[in-house]
Amino acid sequence: MTPHFHSLVPDGVFVPGEDGVRFEALPPPTQAQVERLLRVVRHRVLRLLEKSGALPAQGPEDARQAYQAHSLQQRLRWTEVDVRPPPRKQPRCAFLEGFSLHANTHLHANDRQGLERLCRYGARGPLALERLSRMEDGRLAYRMKHPLPDGTTRLFFTGLELLRRLASLVPPPRTNLTRFHGIFAPGAKVRPFLLPQAGAEPGLEEENPALAATVESAKERTPRLDWAGLLRRTFALDVFACSRCGGRRRVLAYLTAPGGGRAILEHLVLPSRPAKLAPAQGPPQSAWC
Repeated sequence: MTPHFHSLVPDGVFVPGEDGVRFEALPPPTQAQVERLLRVVRHRVLRLLEKSGALPAQGPEDARQAYQAHSLQQRLRWTEVDVRPPPRKQPRCAFLEGFSLHANTHLHANDRQGLERLCRYGARGPLALERLSRMEDGRLAYRMKHPLPDGTTRLFFTGLELLRRLASLVPPPRTNLTRFHGIFAPGAKVRPFLLPQAGAEPGLEEENPALAATVESAKERTPRLDWAGLLRRTFALDVFACSRCGGRRRVLAYLTAPGGGRAILEHLVLPSRPAKLAPAQGPPQSAWC
């Protein structure tokens, strides 16, 4: 439950030219480059935490920030010597005083399913509720996906201890959790070449024919997935698959008038009035804390 970031980085650079943008592949980073980058990240993170008052002094009075500072001080002890055994050496992976950097995951340019799976992994929630259970003594046990270096497979918390650890993962209000940098940033000048947008400026197409063709192709494609595609991608639920015969359903018509939908439901002897809303209830996990 340590705060961390997932970053998708292209294995090359995009070079703008007269006829568009070309991609220049670069060799993978060396172990020395990964370790040097980790030292820079550690130095800047420590400076940021010291300026914000989280480390090493006492945290601010705000409750959420105080819990974040407590979690950081418990998880990463800057002033103490780490007596745990060092993790196993892996290529393009570095570890330094509680910080770690993993840069050994690579996908082929045509592996679109692998890219989607990697994006889903980076956007997943910080806590897997299916691995959380309650012990007989009232404590909460969180099963680790992989054992820790000392062989620990479960972490045990009281309700308050778990909330303190999770507080360090709560982002500030109105904060974007997914950010784009460089050529993928919204304000990048060459972004239309890579990510076509339907609402491009009218003067750019006349100056650059390649950009005009890109924008025209963007207008033809669907701007977003339909409702069935969103359900299939988010919940792995195919609403067009019949659970009885295994056949495929198809949309015959969309009914928007209340009278027509009610008449069909009454003809099929189905409820035509919506059910009453039940009072809101908290999640069952709230009873554990």
